[in-house]
Amino acid sequence: MTPRPTRLPALGAALSLLVGGLLAAAPGAQAADNGRTDPPTHATAGRRTPVITPTPQSVKNRTDRITISPTVTVVTGDTADESSVEVVETALRRAGAKRIVRSDSPARSGLTVHVGVSAALAGQGIEGPGELPADGYVLGIGAGRIVLAGKDTTGTYYAAQTLRQVLPRASHPGTAVDGLAVRDWPGTALRGVIEGFYGTPWSHAARLDQLDYYGEHKMNIYVYSPKDDAYLREKWRDAYPADQLAQIKELTDRAARRHVEFTYALSPGLSVCYSSDADAKALVDKFQTIWDIGVRTFAVPLDDISYTDWNCDEDKAKWGTGGGAAGAAQAYLLNKVNKEFIATHPGAQPLQMVPTEYYNVSASAYKKALAEQLDPDVLVEWTGVGVIAPTMTVAQAEAARTVFNHPILTWDNYPVNDYVTNRLLLGPFNGREKGLPGELAGITANPMIQPYASKLSLYTVADYSWNDGAYDPRASWLRAIDEYAGGDSRTAKALRAFADVNYSSALNKEEAPDLAAEFARYWKSGDAARLTSVLRDLGDAPDRLRSSLPDRGFIDDSGPWLDATESWAAASRTALRMVEAARAGHGAQAWELRRQLPALVAEAKSFTYTGLDGRKVPVLVGSGVLDGFVDRATAEHDRIIGVSGKPTASTSLATYQTNTAARMLDGDDSTYFWSDGAPAAGDQVTVDLGRAREIDGVTLAMAKPGSTGDYLHDGVVEYSADGQAWQQLTAFSGKPDVTASVPAGTEARYVRARATASQSTWLVVREFRVSTKDGAVAGGPPAATGSALSSASDGDLGTAYRAARAPEAGEALEMALGSARTVGSVTVLQPTGSQARAEIQLRGADGTWRTVGALDGPYTKVDLTGRTADAVRLAWRTGSAAPQIAELVVG
Repeated sequence: MTPRPTRLPALGAALSLLVGGLLAAAPGAQAADNGRTDPPTHATAGRRTPVITPTPQSVKNRTDRITISPTVTVVTGDTADESSVEVVETALRRAGAKRIVRSDSPARSGLTVHVGVSAALAGQGIEGPGELPADGYVLGIGAGRIVLAGKDTTGTYYAAQTLRQVLPRASHPGTAVDGLAVRDWPGTALRGVIEGFYGTPWSHAARLDQLDYYGEHKMNIYVYSPKDDAYLREKWRDAYPADQLAQIKELTDRAARRHVEFTYALSPGLSVCYSSDADAKALVDKFQTIWDIGVRTFAVPLDDISYTDWNCDEDKAKWGTGGGAAGAAQAYLLNKVNKEFIATHPGAQPLQMVPTEYYNVSASAYKKALAEQLDPDVLVEWTGVGVIAPTMTVAQAEAARTVFNHPILTWDNYPVNDYVTNRLLLGPFNGREKGLPGELAGITANPMIQPYASKLSLYTVADYSWNDGAYDPRASWLRAIDEYAGGDSRTAKALRAFADVNYSSALNKEEAPDLAAEFARYWKSGDAARLTSVLRDLGDAPDRLRSSLPDRGFIDDSGPWLDATESWAAASRTALRMVEAARAGHGAQAWELRRQLPALVAEAKSFTYTGLDGRKVPVLVGSGVLDGFVDRATAEHDRIIGVSGKPTASTSLATYQTNTAARMLDGDDSTYFWSDGAPAAGDQVTVDLGRAREIDGVTLAMAKPGSTGDYLHDGVVEYSADGQAWQQLTAFSGKPDVTASVPAGTEARYVRARATASQSTWLVVREFRVSTKDGAVAGGPPAATGSALSSASDGDLGTAYRAARAPEAGEALEMALGSARTVGSVTVLQPTGSQARAEIQLRGADGTWRTVGALDGPYTKVDLTGRTADAVRLAWRTGSAAPQIAELVVG
């Protein structure tokens, strides 16, 4: 097993010095090196600075070059280990070297690579790593040699990872490599990942793959803490079965080769008796079995438990009750483990713990007990202000260090998705202030249930935690995409499109920012060709990734999201074609596309995966953006053909649970809107009819059984044509059921009930009905069960009047227009499968019905000029099939 460099000093005082700012700058660095790295695309003296990740602290181009010779000699020094040499040799072979020779001295001809030999830097005129922090390194390319010199073995390994990125790919020797000087060190001591989510634990193969990834990206800690490993929590006292212990050993060995500290986190809080010597011994014994297979870093998470309920009477007798008692009990157990295990095992790293109050910086009796009684060298893990902290600042970290009085290791809950299992979180690490890593003992990120899909975000975590001063979330994310795509531009384009529709999170508020911008551009410019291309690329992206993405685990992780993306792109393209057809006056084509949309959207929403408990979890992509575009396109189509849309409801009051305002309009008296607080004067509930219409009456049904006082006790019913100027219909007081008559000829788009006084009870509205004179439908045949005559003119193309039988002689479907008005057109839309036949007739001022056209397939539009009518009807022809009408539109 590779020797492990010490990560953190054992003494608490030294550790406090470290996290207090030792890493803010590297002592001994030349003044010119204290600035940040040039952007990766910056060219110096005609030479392009290579892209290196994580972003180094200092990169300088040299004027000289080296050449990859057919035979390359590798000389190793004190800070070289086999892992570093293997990385270097693999990189050299990929750069065209045919033969690698290991030697104690440089070759007389050909290229020599010095691995872990600081003295060799002198020949390049480059300062050595002596004054750098732990894990720092210097890489020099030039003066006929390559030199990798680490502060320690891990530093040299990181120099090798940088060289791997710098050297080109070539099939033959002879490639010239520009000279370079890299001087680099980490922004915080610990940088890595904590597998600490709820749900399906990672597979063994995935964990091994992750450890490789961490090493490549200069992350040096992996905390093994899956919530659903029973031997970490429910069975924490029990020994591992031999096969599981063997897997942990394999992980430990792989971690060592990748210079990653494998941290074993045991969570006894569900059943531990803190005062029990037997439980303390069980914990130490469990640690010993893990020590014996090579683990040197241990943690005791005490999160997500109750500290108000003791697991044994002895603890209550010893410490009493309350947060202070819990803190004292936890400190007692941890100190015992620290003394009896950590202190007695040379080479053990400082003990880590997760407090029960891990999510804030508020002073409490619990934190005070930990601050005063817990051994000072124990690292305290903290999630920031909030379980999932949208932002994290230097001031907050300072406050955490003060309130806990211990070094702080962040447990950053990103990109973890166990609380939104229907989503992938593929955006960058964001909202973390520059300077934060220097205030911390380290940063560990909690990843997603999907290990391979987590890599995009973890790339950016590694970038930030190594060099926060140079970190740009978006730029880092784009580099992550390019690397993960294997450098292939078409695959990178596809991956960016897919990651974009899986971008948002608590840390990244924008949903699908690239696609949302394209949609906004379309609605502003009308450039359908551009958006068609964007949506085609989005629809093609899943197949491109399935065929070309190097990491096949990502495809397995993302399967249902890839399928959903493909389907949403198809639905969106159809919606776009529908709008363009409607704008071009191709009504029949637009209606055909409109009828296809519901099935396409249903398919896009249909994709699921199976969770740990066997439930099918529907997946979401581009939520609010892809479906939002389809909704807006649908509304635009409907507006163009003259459909107002179905009435909608809104309110100034917040909603209690799922009792939304829409329930006021669902026609079901047993459902209701319910506020989550008492209305104040001025609070209102409003119905929007979609357009100004002639209204006939208003009915407001409030309160419900069990909440008979939940109604507006004092209020008015008002109407408005524009939402600005309001007219009163009636005032009411002391009654839950209100009706208002309407003067003839009153037109309104908005009707509202407004409180005129504050009250102490909440508000329930069962139904808020606004009847209209125009659009009222009568006649026959009668509607089938589940349908209604009114659906033929309800402003909602998703509903339809479906007759219960074929029409009889003389039957017709009649829609009132209110007062007589000029009719410019009549449009009749039939749903798929309808084959009704009818004459389209208008009733003139003399009461006579006159035929103006006939139904002609799913879409019929009759353009009229100078016709005045107060009603329109469909007079069914003899022998017509049972009619179905999605909408009867009068323009």
